[in-house]
Amino acid sequence: MKKILIVIFTITLLVGCKKFEELNTNPKLATEVPAKFLVSSAQKNLVDVMTSSNVNTNIFRLWTQQWTQTTYFDESRYDLITRGIAANFWGVLYRDVLRDLAAAKDAVKKDALITDESVRASQIATIEVMEVYTWHVLVNTFGNVPYTKALDINNPTPAYDDAQAIYTDLFKRLDAAVTALKAGGASFSSGDLIYDGNNASWVKFASTLQMRMALCIADADGATAKTKFEAAVADAFTSSADNATFNYLVSPPNTNPIWVDLVQSGRKDFIASQTLVQMLDSLNDPRLPLYITKNASGNYTGGVNGTGNSYKNNSKPSTTITAPDASSTLISYTDVEFMLAEGAARGWAVTGTAADHYNAGVTESILEWGGTAADAATYLAQSTVDYSSAGSGASWKEKIGNQKWLALYNHGFDSWTEWRRLDFPVLNAVSGLTLADIPTRFTYPINEQTINSKNYGSASSTIGGDKLTTKLFWDKN
Repeated sequence: MKKILIVIFTITLLVGCKKFEELNTNPKLATEVPAKFLVSSAQKNLVDVMTSSNVNTNIFRLWTQQWTQTTYFDESRYDLITRGIAANFWGVLYRDVLRDLAAAKDAVKKDALITDESVRASQIATIEVMEVYTWHVLVNTFGNVPYTKALDINNPTPAYDDAQAIYTDLFKRLDAAVTALKAGGASFSSGDLIYDGNNASWVKFASTLQMRMALCIADADGATAKTKFEAAVADAFTSSADNATFNYLVSPPNTNPIWVDLVQSGRKDFIASQTLVQMLDSLNDPRLPLYITKNASGNYTGGVNGTGNSYKNNSKPSTTITAPDASSTLISYTDVEFMLAEGAARGWAVTGTAADHYNAGVTESILEWGGTAADAATYLAQSTVDYSSAGSGASWKEKIGNQKWLALYNHGFDSWTEWRRLDFPVLNAVSGLTLADIPTRFTYPINEQTINSKNYGSASSTIGGDKLTTKLFWDKN
């Protein structure tokens, strides 16, 4: 009898628990997130972190001496540790971008409402291109990173992949994505905040990204770089209408992060670097008043890198980039013209000369910032800027590198990458430090050292040491 009562009690308890769970389950609450929302989230998180001026994640403007700091200047002195910057940047890209994109891809694959397989293929290809962009940023920041074993929630200690091998795979993924996008049906009807599901635009972005990645490896694997670059040119951007632009809104929470960092927060941490101001001024560059403001005395002045500076007595970032709805661009047509200039200078199959594309890149940059064609023509006519005479005996790397650095104002990460590749302009490291040069990579996050210590140790040893000055595989000069 006692056994029967226990069985009855157990069944009653289980039934009661089940009913209790049903009462606490919201039948209207989604259990799966649609792919379009994951894509939107990933895109915003990606553009935010690449655009941000927050010293906890994005300090590239400081390292490339576009900006410098006033009161707190640890980051200008190459300090990644105090704020855990490497871990924060790593975390956003892995957790908030790649994880969302992977989940979006899974959602597309399982979506029973997609009845046209060409649409499914296009959506997956679009996500692939965004993933490749994000992976190339990670590799260009750290070197070897977890890749093939990454993003597995059941594997918190993934092995690191060789950076050059990752690049090889990324090229394959881009090729496959472009093929799918050209053959596929309509992509995302909503959720794509950059190109609104336009396959042709994503083909152009993927091809332009391939050009950028090819140039990255040009000094490490010239044959592959040439092949990949030349194959991508025909489908790359052909005007500023193709730019990969993310449009922020005038009201929070979808405002430009620079406005959030500098205006909404009321902070006075950043001013123009004297390196930037002096170069713009010495070249009579028409972008000087477009890039920065005058100081309290009505002059353009920049602060010293790596030390305290007066906010009042120095120029600040212009309202063009501090407006709440200022847009942000991942890759632009200006970039393409400078890439074509480099391709021509390297002797690759490019229509037009290095000078032609150099001039076009400079002109496009000036127009992009609100200048005129006449401004550009006057600027380019100067002997210090003209491609044939700029820098007596200067190499093409110096000519293109200097002007590309100026054109990449407010694109700190890309500016840092180009400086590492081309070694121009000549930037002097902050004096008085044990670090002899500007960092060429981020060190790995500290939590990788503690949680994933075995794989961290192997990766560090393979790349030549987990140091700020360790050069990535493509940085040969």
